Amino acid sequence: MNSGNQELEMARNYALYTHRNIFLTGKAGTGKTTFLRQLQKESRKRMIVIAPTGVAAINAGGVTIHSFFQLAPGLYLPGGQMVAGRDQHNRYSFSKQKLNILRSLDLLVIDEISMVRADLLDAIDEVLRRYQKRDLPFGGVQLLLIGDLQQLAPVATEEEWPILQQFYSTPYFFSSLALQKTDFVCIELRHVYRQQDEHFVQLLNAVRDGHINQATLQALNDRYRPTFNPPADENWITLTTHNHQAAQLNNRKLTELATPPHTFQATIKGDFPELSYPTDVQLILKVGAQVMFCKNDPSAAKAYYNGRIGRVEAISDGKVTVLCDSDHIEVTPQLWENTKYTTDSSTGIIREEVAGTFAQIPLRTAWAITIHKSQGLTFDRAIINAGRAFSHGQVYVALSRCRTLDGLILSTPIPPSVITTDPDVIQFNEYAHDHEPTASSFIADRRSFVEDILCDIFDFKAISMRLRYFLRLACEYTPYFPEYITAVQTAAEQTDAHLMAVGIKFQSQIRDLIPQADSYSANQPLRQRVHAAMTYYCRETANILGNLMADELPEIDNARGKEMMTREFQLLKTDFDQKMNIYIACMIEFSLDAYWDAKAKASMTEDTSSNKRTRKTRTTKGTSATTKKATSSEVSSTNSSTSSVQNQPLYRALLDWRHTVAAQRHLPPSYIMPLRTIIALTNEQPQTPEALLAIPGIGEKTMRDHGPDLLEIIARHRR
Repeated sequence: MNSGNQELEMARNYALYTHRNIFLTGKAGTGKTTFLRQLQKESRKRMIVIAPTGVAAINAGGVTIHSFFQLAPGLYLPGGQMVAGRDQHNRYSFSKQKLNILRSLDLLVIDEISMVRADLLDAIDEVLRRYQKRDLPFGGVQLLLIGDLQQLAPVATEEEWPILQQFYSTPYFFSSLALQKTDFVCIELRHVYRQQDEHFVQLLNAVRDGHINQATLQALNDRYRPTFNPPADENWITLTTHNHQAAQLNNRKLTELATPPHTFQATIKGDFPELSYPTDVQLILKVGAQVMFCKNDPSAAKAYYNGRIGRVEAISDGKVTVLCDSDHIEVTPQLWENTKYTTDSSTGIIREEVAGTFAQIPLRTAWAITIHKSQGLTFDRAIINAGRAFSHGQVYVALSRCRTLDGLILSTPIPPSVITTDPDVIQFNEYAHDHEPTASSFIADRRSFVEDILCDIFDFKAISMRLRYFLRLACEYTPYFPEYITAVQTAAEQTDAHLMAVGIKFQSQIRDLIPQADSYSANQPLRQRVHAAMTYYCRETANILGNLMADELPEIDNARGKEMMTREFQLLKTDFDQKMNIYIACMIEFSLDAYWDAKAKASMTEDTSSNKRTRKTRTTKGTSATTKKATSSEVSSTNSSTSSVQNQPLYRALLDWRHTVAAQRHLPPSYIMPLRTIIALTNEQPQTPEALLAIPGIGEKTMRDHGPDLLEIIARHRR
């Protein structure tokens, strides 16, 4: 990022170090896309990028809104009302990977936000609330909304708008009911990188803002050349308002060439939606055809870029040579990837995974292109046919594609009627101007961000409520296991007394200490208190909840009860794991990076299949399948089944080893190794590292830390 650009630096700081929602805007060519790409490399937050159209999503390196949130086309009305095309059956049929992302997402980036309708943004709010914090807009997920409202507007048909206007004052994203409940900041990028001519920049600003006077209009229409015949070697491209205009011109020009046609067939694999195709599936080219590159050169040469115009010089052996100015560029088929988001099984970090590919020569015939498809591109020479512009922002998008005024020709004059501005956009822009952050407001927002994170780390209200609900389920569905119910009740009571109550007091201390310095690193009293709290909560959380979380559910005959208890237990365990991961990661020193990494790793949900979460027990009333242990006090006498243990001396030795390691680390034994793994080690008695790794619950880390000790204990008892 450009360190000399104050607005870009402010946007970076707000995205990385606060949780305020952000609307990042700016004229065409101010670096919004470059900023996004750099943020994707730098941010430690769990983030994804989505966009309203397939082309925009491919350009931004993300996925479409509808595909990620599994939203069918149609209207999304407040209150959960469905209109037109909503597939309610599959509405929340998310994969395990998708659920991991939805439940742990920190930052949601929406590119080309100007085209996103208010009801679609509220539909996103509905999904995020379902899987994160129900009482917060967008579930508490931070939004980064990138776009220019003076460019292409959202589409609301004549049939849709009468319904939508019952709920929304405008179709624009800023009328979203959920967004209006947030205090979002607005940052405008003002430095234009695309155009260097100040006179041209002023003309573009006048068109963008609707401040058109006779002099401005005359200056633009001075570029009207009705008889202009572009020289063949200068690679002029025509921008049109309608698809059929561009198609007709391209087809006519291609037909006029006497050279033989060559057809290149695209190779499509996996999932790659047709609306996202970057060029023709059957691409017909001729020597002499004017073409435009539709991809950046992935090689070190960087010989071409998306939007560069040239002319086909030669075609042979599946290769095309394009003459661009004096450059002879040989191009072969290139690959586009349609990505989907997944989570890394070891770290919990959100990663992009290829869902499908599209391979084709990265060219399209380019005597003409629609204004809509030109958004995001830059041209040195363009003929603009905007006399029939039909939507707000179209003329500005077309004009702003050009680097210079000299490289712009009008094939039709621009009447004042087609340079339209939307009063709603003008009014919102005034609001945005009044909500630009300052250096002092950023310091306050960063402090608030750290305060909220620390308070959340030591907040147990959600776990307490979930435990109470789980206790009600246990009372209803496990009446034959009073010991288990007692264990859950004890955990709930101790959570309230030793975790939640203490947390409320500590959160008050955090709020008192936060204002003492501008940053956490400079706030020594706060750092000392946080260090002490991390140590306390790591120990107490493990002591109070560790055994319950490590144990398995009793056998439940009721199918619905089994499903409900399994789901709630997994959610409890996810919350517990997240707390413990954060406490351990931040016990020596709290930092945002350590916090994000620990939170991401803990977000990975385990397999919730019933055969992993239930144990076989007798169901005779009043009889428990739990057998009392012979010695070690570290086995829960209420929950842990030892009836299947085949070697009691080895079993007790492994329990004693677990107790010793736990004491050394000041953690409960169950957090060192689950009881089910101890039982499996006892019964299987692995003798080699490979056999040890095959035991459920033994991973690479456990193997490194404890493998030799475990194999020695087993070998000793075998002897």
